[in-house]
Amino acid sequence: MTNLGKYNDKRHFDDTPEPKGKSGSKNQFRFVVQRHDASHLHYDFRLELDGVLKSWAVPKGPSMNPEDKRLAVAVEDHPVDYIDFSGTIPKGNYGAGEVEVWDHGRFFPVNEELEKITEKQALDALKKGELKIFLKGEKLEGGFVLVKFKKEGDNWLLIKHKDEYAFNKKYDIEKHRKS
Repeated sequence: MTNLGKYNDKRHFDDTPEPKGKSGSKNQFRFVVQRHDASHLHYDFRLELDGVLKSWAVPKGPSMNPEDKRLAVAVEDHPVDYIDFSGTIPKGNYGAGEVEVWDHGRFFPVNEELEKITEKQALDALKKGELKIFLKGEKLEGGFVLVKFKKEGDNWLLIKHKDEYAFNKKYDIEKHRKS
């Protein structure tokens, strides 16, 4: 089973507009945050790595406030073609509901000194449970970190770094709807 086996197994492509899962080619270090109004509103945070979109469901959405530690639940890898997906996933399908692109842009993985690292080093950091990234999107910008709760399970935290892009006030993601 490829990286996208779980993704493909959960979908009926004759009934959903979502792209069929196939691995991408050369990584362009893109990211997307999709607002997904399914059974529960959440935001899907996706990073282009290893020919797929590594993906996390973030119930409260990403925040520009470093004091907000957002739960990010790792979900199945998605195909790179999903990066532009907006639309309605019909009832009766996995993830049924409205999907819209909330933010998108480029990212680069970084080390402790905030220097760029390679894709292989980023994948190793993910396996170890802590990936530092720098985002350059329309809404999200600056340093973030994904930190895994424990070795077992799918729960991570998505945390904004304290940098010149951070907001130090209450952040309401729903007030920042349209890209």
